[in-house]
Amino acid sequence: MAQPLKFYFDFLNQSSRALYIFLEASKIPFEAIPISMLKGEHLTGEFRDKVNRFRKLPAITDHGYQLSENVAIFRHLAREKLVPEHWYPRRQLGRSRIDEYLAWQQTNMGVACTDYFQQKWLVPYLQKTRPAENAVNVAGKQLEHTLNDFEQLFLNSRKFMLGNNISFADLSAICEIDQPKSIGFNAFQNRNKLARWYEAVRDELGPYYKDVHAEFEAKLKQSSGSSSQGQQGVAQALKQ
Repeated sequence: MAQPLKFYFDFLNQSSRALYIFLEASKIPFEAIPISMLKGEHLTGEFRDKVNRFRKLPAITDHGYQLSENVAIFRHLAREKLVPEHWYPRRQLGRSRIDEYLAWQQTNMGVACTDYFQQKWLVPYLQKTRPAENAVNVAGKQLEHTLNDFEQLFLNSRKFMLGNNISFADLSAICEIDQPKSIGFNAFQNRNKLARWYEAVRDELGPYYKDVHAEFEAKLKQSSGSSSQGQQGVAQALKQ
């Protein structure tokens, strides 16, 4: 009997949430293996040797094959598993458009959302201080600019980015936006298209999204008792 896919994740990490939801919604059989960044479990030599030589999350092992980096994992799953076509469609350049967004996200949405989350929540958490007002303001302005670009460049009158069907681009984007949104950032002020798109994606994902997002928010609340090693691990992993 073939070994099931093993998925290593922490819901504090936005890419972990996106891939977990994707696996569940696509009905891909997998063994869920939570790894605590707060405890530094992804930094151990055992994790490096048996799971991911980069010591990062998320990660998978598939028939003994180790793989990291969320986009690489997604593309691997789309190639090797029975994945519904709407997630990564071949027709009408859909796959190319998703790749375009995922590349843009790496240096735009991902950077802006993560930086705001770090300045508003993570750095004060690690240093046990109040957020630095100037750093938060700078990060907030960049995030505002990036969300404006996202709305203008990728959203239109259609329900989702590619039309009437949800894709992995939508799933990846909503998980990124949830990172600053979870700590109070208002992403929807003066962005009606973004608000409509967000509600459509959330509703389409249904219980898969609801359950994972609830776990994410619970982990934020539980973070106060972590060790310094785990705190350093969070700082590293949330940059991915």
